[in-house]
This record gives sequence, C-alpha cells and structure tokens, in this order.
Amino acid sequence: MSISKQYLKTKPACKVTFIVPAEQAQAAGSVAVLGEFNNWEAAVMKKQKNGDFSTTLTLPTDQQFEFRYLIDGAQWQNDAEADGFVPSPVSYDQNSVLRV
Repeated sequence: MSISKQYLKTKPACKVTFIVPAEQAQAAGSVAVLGEFNNWEAAVMKKQKNGDFSTTLTLPTDQQFEFRYLIDGAQWQNDAEADGFVPSPVSYDQNSVLRV
C-alpha cells in the first residue's frame, strides 16, 4: 500500500493519493478508504487496469487523521507506509495515521 502527497501552492491543502496494490487487495471486488477526514464514511477506490485500487482526496494541511482500508466490506487493513499507528478506540486493532 502506498500514500503520496502533493501540497498545493495556492491554498493550505494537500492532494493525497491512496493506493492498494493488486497483490494486497487479494482479488477484491471493492476497496474503500475510511477515516477521520471523511467521518469514517467509505470513499470507494477505483480499480485500475493493473488491478490496483486508488483514490485521491484533498485534505487540509497541518492536521493528523486516522484511517483504514476496508476490503470487500469485511476485511480491515492498515497502510504499512502510514506516518504512524494508534490504538483504535473501537477494537483491539490499530488505525493508520496520516499527517499532512
């Protein structure tokens, strides 16, 4: 999994691209990213021709957000390339952390 950040010059925002590679999506039919930046509502990721899933969100800078991926509506996964990890307040798992 990977995250790329592109900071905008015209306003305090960052375009963040979330990518779940095909080999980690494990032939999934759907992948979504959920986090504090979208009130834990699913942002459905688009499946690319190579099998990867991706989406780009514009987020405000100077903030930190917890997030996770949801594969096929049932399997939660963290992003190994996240900026950090914190305990989830609703389970024994951890949430990925994104700092922009």
